Amino acid sequence: MLTDAQVRAAKPRDKAYKMADSGGLYLYVAKTGLRSWRMKFQFQNKEKLLTFGPYPEVSITAARDKRDEARRLLRENIDPSGARQRARAEKEEIRVAKAKEMTFEKVARDWHALQSPRWAPVHAADVITSMERDVFPDLGKLTLREIEPPTVLATLRKVEARNAIETARRLRQRISAVFAYAMSEGFAATDPAAVVMRALKPLPKKGKQPAIVKLDQVRKVLVAAEGSGASPVTKLASRLLALTGVRPAVVRGVTWDEFEDVDWTGEAIGPRRPIWRIPAARMKLVLDRKDEEAFEHIVPLSWQAVEVLRETRRLSGRGKLVFPGHRHAHRPLSENAIGYLYNRVGFHGRHVPHGWRAAFSTIMNERAERAGSRHDRAVIDLMLAHMPKDKVEAAYNRAAYLTRRRELAQEWADMLIVDLMPPADLLLRIEE
Repeated sequence: MLTDAQVRAAKPRDKAYKMADSGGLYLYVAKTGLRSWRMKFQFQNKEKLLTFGPYPEVSITAARDKRDEARRLLRENIDPSGARQRARAEKEEIRVAKAKEMTFEKVARDWHALQSPRWAPVHAADVITSMERDVFPDLGKLTLREIEPPTVLATLRKVEARNAIETARRLRQRISAVFAYAMSEGFAATDPAAVVMRALKPLPKKGKQPAIVKLDQVRKVLVAAEGSGASPVTKLASRLLALTGVRPAVVRGVTWDEFEDVDWTGEAIGPRRPIWRIPAARMKLVLDRKDEEAFEHIVPLSWQAVEVLRETRRLSGRGKLVFPGHRHAHRPLSENAIGYLYNRVGFHGRHVPHGWRAAFSTIMNERAERAGSRHDRAVIDLMLAHMPKDKVEAAYNRAAYLTRRRELAQEWADMLIVDLMPPADLLLRIEE
């Protein structure tokens, strides 16, 4: 029989070798130096092998105990390897039983925690917020086995009832992703959200998003929005959106470190050329066209935009996000906050947050046409992150036209921000 000292002293050789103990037990020493306990035995005229585990995790005493148990089973004409398989099956039954008691919300939050590092912060926040708002109230406390296709459909029908057809479809995808994760982990056997897709209402035909494109009328949107009792953060985000013409998701997810050469005190001496450098990773989240994904987007800032940022910094400058949500400072402003604000002040179906892009494009292109500056059309497209098919040309143009883009951004701001209250006054408004 082996001693513990002999086992400890076993060293790797050019070839794997065995060190016999007793009763069929031996120590297997691999070329890599790995040492493991094994046992050969005969069962129904077939030679079989048991592996008891590595040394020193499995001691010599524990290995002998396992050998003795295997020999006992053999005396009872029971295959020791089959016994081990049954033990694994029992453990699996216990795991499945435990999984049946896991709630949808618990699994969904685990899935979100796993996926969120791959997403932009604004998207990660949107995903969990949408689940908390529209899914967890109905499905959150149910166990996975209690959720069937009609249960999922009933939840999504409530979202469709408020005419949020696209949101309902996104939620179905997210519920399905949670079940796919649960199935991979062995917590669920089916995905009840998969078969629901064909039962959902079809998406309405896409048309142009509602937008007011007359300068005097579009000013009224800001006047009405900023005269309401909405949160100062929402109103400041709305004004920055109007001034820059970027996509709403970009404004919602912006962090302070994306701004460069900004005079935060208003006391700097000498000219500044402030810009907003939007990382390519955040552009990928919101852009529709693949040609645009490879580039960061540079937005020259007018002095009015800088003024908005200075006042916003008084509210949220201690955090990472420029426009944090009302309930959670680590999450961005709700994706519906600005849109709901416009709806409340009378612009439902007339102007949406995305409409500022159409307003800027229409008004500035018409102005360029009247001035005979047709070259500005290409510059305006660049300001809206519309990219030429030639990526090399696009990269060159983005640098070459920066001066003109800054001029147009300032001209737009000078026309738009007329007779509006200073951003500092927006901080005095108390949220309803």
